[in-house]
Formats: sequence, C-alpha cells, structure tokens
Amino acid sequence: MLNNKSVLITGGTGSFGKKFTELILKDYPDVKKIVIYSRDELKQFLLKQKYPAKDYPQLRFFIGDVRDRERLTRACEGIDVIIHAAAIKQVDTAEYNPTEAIRTNVDGAENVIHAALTNNVNKVVALSTDKACAPINLYGATKLVSDKLFTAANNIKGSRDLTFSVVRYGNVMGSRGSVIPFFISKRDSGVLPITHKEMTRFNISLEEGVRLVFFAIENALGGEIFVPKIPSYKILDVAKAVCPDCDIVDVGIRPGEKLHEEMITETDSINTIELGKYYAILPSVSFSHTREDYLKHHNAKPVAFGFKYNSGTNKEWETVESLREKIKKYVDLNFTY
Repeated sequence: MLNNKSVLITGGTGSFGKKFTELILKDYPDVKKIVIYSRDELKQFLLKQKYPAKDYPQLRFFIGDVRDRERLTRACEGIDVIIHAAAIKQVDTAEYNPTEAIRTNVDGAENVIHAALTNNVNKVVALSTDKACAPINLYGATKLVSDKLFTAANNIKGSRDLTFSVVRYGNVMGSRGSVIPFFISKRDSGVLPITHKEMTRFNISLEEGVRLVFFAIENALGGEIFVPKIPSYKILDVAKAVCPDCDIVDVGIRPGEKLHEEMITETDSINTIELGKYYAILPSVSFSHTREDYLKHHNAKPVAFGFKYNSGTNKEWETVESLREKIKKYVDLNFTY
C-alpha cells in the first residue's frame, strides 16, 4: 500500500507521528519517502537521533507550520499520501487561545486541502477526535469544522485521482497530556486528582490509531469519517490501575469537558454504516458517490435507527486488570509529564 510511495505527516513529531513513522518503516520497508513536517525543531532533532540519515535515507525533516500555506504546498511536492495530525489539542489551551486554535485547526486544514489539490496528491487522511462529535468546547468545534472541510473537499477535487477521509477516535493511552501519564506523575504524592467520579472515556492505543489510518488509506472511497469499535474506561478504574492505594480527590469538571464522550450521535446515525471493526459516517453531501456506492464498496450495512456511540453507554469496557496490562504494554512508566 505504501511501498514506493511518498508520505508526508503534518505534526509528524507528535505522539501519533512518531508511532506512524515507526510502523511505516516496519510494515512498508520499501516506502519511497517519509516527510516529517512540524514546527518543533527540538523534537525533530531528537527524532533524527533515533533515525539517523545514514540508516534511514527515506526520511526527510521539514520545519514548517500548517498555517503557512506556501511552505506546506512546497513541502507536498511529489507527495502521494498526506496524513494530517497537526493540531492544537488541549481543551483548556484552545479555550484560552481561541483565535490560535482556529488558525491551526481550521485554517491549517484548509491549507492541507489546498496543498493536496495543487500537488495532485492521491490520498489525504485527517485525524479527528471524539470531541468533534456534538462539541461543547472550542477544540471540538474546530475539529468538527476541520472534519467538514475534509469530507467536503471530495466535491471540489474535479477529475483528480484524490480521496479525502477522516479518522475519529478517543483518548490515546500514554499520549502527551493524557490522563494516564498524569496519574503516573502524581502517584508518588499519594493523591490522584480526578474531575468527576462518574467520568468515562473511550480508550485506544497509538498502534490501533495508526492501524485505523492505514485502513482509511487503503479503503476510503472518499468523504468517510472512520470510527473504531473500542472499549471505554471509567476514570476511577484508571486511578485504581495506576495507584490502588492513592487517595482520590474530586476537583470538578474543567471548562469545556464532558462527563462522557461521544463519537457518533443519534443524528449522525442516519448517515452511519457498520463495516466490521469500524463504523463510517458518510458525508451528508456527496456529488461523487451514493449511499449504495459506500455500502457496496465497504461490504457494509446501515446501523440501526437511533444508534449512538457514547463512552458511557458503550457495550465494551476496560477493567482495572485490563487497564493495568495495557499500561504496562503501551505506556512509558518513567514518563515525565
């Protein structure tokens, strides 16, 4: 799928970008070129130490910001596949810096679309978030707009052999800023602060997130938002898994935070189909494909009327024991928050 292809990853030095690079090199050893596009010079330096040029000549490192359309367009010359992972992701950061979040998450998305159209890129997959589903905070709102831009971009591609699609998933175990590394950093104090004892979240590993992107690259017809079937966890179970002897302090829900996360609303379900391990929310407007085209292409079926996918009503749940095993497998226990 990616052998002999050139791939560009925006936000390529983030948690996802690093795991994506690792798995491309493992699964597609004949990849032609991987361009790591990000604005963080230090993180690029550190990644270069892991992948020295003499051993990994297919890697390129571009300093650049998705806000800079000219730089991004130049970086995408000769690229076959774009993975768009760059974003301002912290809920509180976006609330306090709304214009900056819009410039990166919305204007940046538009710049990725422009770069893809200009350079005859073949496939674009954009990363979304569960917070884009019925958003109540600015981060989620900007990502919903981004999702709409990418799904609608299929209607302006003309005769180009180009598909835009989106992947949407929940909290990633061990990613920067997530709850598990935060709890690990606090356990020596004997106290774990939680925002609400009833809170739940979806749970996915970085590798599972990358595999979902691989699926989208290979299978997208254009305009789908792919959603994985993944378990939920209770925040109290995470606390017990990290430090069973710690005291729990309820500090209250933060501004813009939900008690439970959603990935597919009941309204979305009208346009949602089920395909094995994943769901796909189809574009509300498509000039290229009918609903029947999507069902046939994915060998899928529509979800039941009134279906919704919510972390609080999910049928699959992590236990304290399963969380503990996954933390050992996926999370750096020496993580410095």
